[in-house]
Amino acid sequence: MLKSLVIKDQGDSFVVDQLANDLHINHAIAILLVQRGIKTFKEAKSFFRPVLSQLHDPFLMKDMDAAVNRLNKAIANGEKIMIYGDYDVDGTTSVALVYSFLSERYKNLDYYIPDRYTEGYGISIKGIDHAYANKISLIIALDCGIKSMEKINYAKEREIDFIICDHHTAGEKIPEAFAVLDPKRMDCSYPYKDLSGCAVGFKFMQAYAISNNIPFDTLFPYLDLVAVSIASDIVPITGENRVLAYFGLKQLNLSPRDGLKAIIKVSGIENKEIELNDVVFKIGPRINAAGRIESGKSSVELLISTNKVIATEMGDLINDYNNTRRNIDSLITKEALQLIAESKDLLNRNTTVIYNPNWHKGVVGIVASRLTETYFRPTVVLTESNGFISGSARSVPGFDLYHAIEMCSHLLENFGGHMYAAGLTMKKENYAAFSQKFEEAVSETILKEQLIPVVEVDTVIELSDITPDFYNELKQFQPFGPENLPPVFLTENVADNGSGRIVGNDKEHLKLNLIQEKDPFREFPAIGFNMASYYNYVSQGHTFDICYHIEENVFMGNTQLQLRIKDIKKD
Repeated sequence: MLKSLVIKDQGDSFVVDQLANDLHINHAIAILLVQRGIKTFKEAKSFFRPVLSQLHDPFLMKDMDAAVNRLNKAIANGEKIMIYGDYDVDGTTSVALVYSFLSERYKNLDYYIPDRYTEGYGISIKGIDHAYANKISLIIALDCGIKSMEKINYAKEREIDFIICDHHTAGEKIPEAFAVLDPKRMDCSYPYKDLSGCAVGFKFMQAYAISNNIPFDTLFPYLDLVAVSIASDIVPITGENRVLAYFGLKQLNLSPRDGLKAIIKVSGIENKEIELNDVVFKIGPRINAAGRIESGKSSVELLISTNKVIATEMGDLINDYNNTRRNIDSLITKEALQLIAESKDLLNRNTTVIYNPNWHKGVVGIVASRLTETYFRPTVVLTESNGFISGSARSVPGFDLYHAIEMCSHLLENFGGHMYAAGLTMKKENYAAFSQKFEEAVSETILKEQLIPVVEVDTVIELSDITPDFYNELKQFQPFGPENLPPVFLTENVADNGSGRIVGNDKEHLKLNLIQEKDPFREFPAIGFNMASYYNYVSQGHTFDICYHIEENVFMGNTQLQLRIKDIKKD
């Protein structure tokens, strides 16, 4: 699919020049800062050197006082408390964090992860019944609950209180729980709205620590879990999230908990500096795999383990789950692509909505992401579960998927999520109507340009600008993630030096050594994944333009800068 190239606003030239002079940095680096709203020396220092004092007072969050008071009362009275969380990475890290932190100070605790297949997403009747049968009087729900009105009422009838810690979009009505912590509540004035579910749990424990005069540094070891949740849940790496991710990565690299250490080892990244990208593609999927293939409870058991031998065994088991998951999602993705390719109706739509009752519910979200990458349009992948049709939806950049699904709510049993990802369940007889209504809802609101993949270029540079000092300045923008993505550079009129070749098991990748006429003796290694189709053109000595990231490539102990090509434009 052809890509559209857009160069971002380069900022006020006076502000950019002033910032470059004040900080003694490359002009392109100053442009990157201004694009992120950083225009002064003080703001740049705060961005480049995050400090934990930048975290907000947790008591600024609506209901935090009530939540802390109820938790303190439960502990003082010896009540049994259950920590309840969703089965994905954000939910399981949340449960591991709150359970581990509280268990060091209080022993009458239990935790619960609902089964993806028999209970589904969020708070379940089965979970509440389990609490009632075990004389649990307080449930702390993490990464779920903001729309569980009926379930909370069911618990209240059984004299079970709920403290909800969620970060998903709230509806007009808030559940009648004892306390509801969610920065996205319309009546919540908390300064930062985009925390992960685990980060909301962290803020709750921070408030609990303050109320009990527990030193703040006792929370530091739990930041590795927060960083994993932030990366895996694809929340913006701005504001408070950036601070939490920055220090969480330090913890993950210097002293990760035994469970994460085991995952790092089986992921093959134990001998490198771990970045958020490693969490997204290596650590997160393995933690997720337990809930997809077996039970999210396995992930919690791994993450709370303090026994290195058990952690290693659990890490190996979860890695096996991940291998199984990869095989399943690869097979289903092929089936889904074939289904679309053979349907003129599906090919000509602005959306993809597909259903197969035999597909594995645990991987339909991954398949939806892959189909979105291929066809670049809002996508819903559905399967059968407990007599209903259920599945996951994914969006394209800039389009509010949640709003489109909300327009179909009369056809759904339940749904939840956010702008770019959602889950939904419907009766079987509503599938055709939903497919049509979703197509109409998207078509009415999506812009044509949102259906074309775009390469957004941060700024234009020459290859000669790329020096070790330039890259060291660039590294200070980390951790990268949504709203602070790795910069994309454009360099014009480059050529391969003649050593270019096709690489990969299936000869699908393009490996080049690039030069510019302005500096023909300086070569830059570059890799273009799945770009082998350009080989004939570049091998003939033609010049071309490239859009790329700059990264470090470590091979056999040697480190060198490499350009990761995102797009090639022929001259």
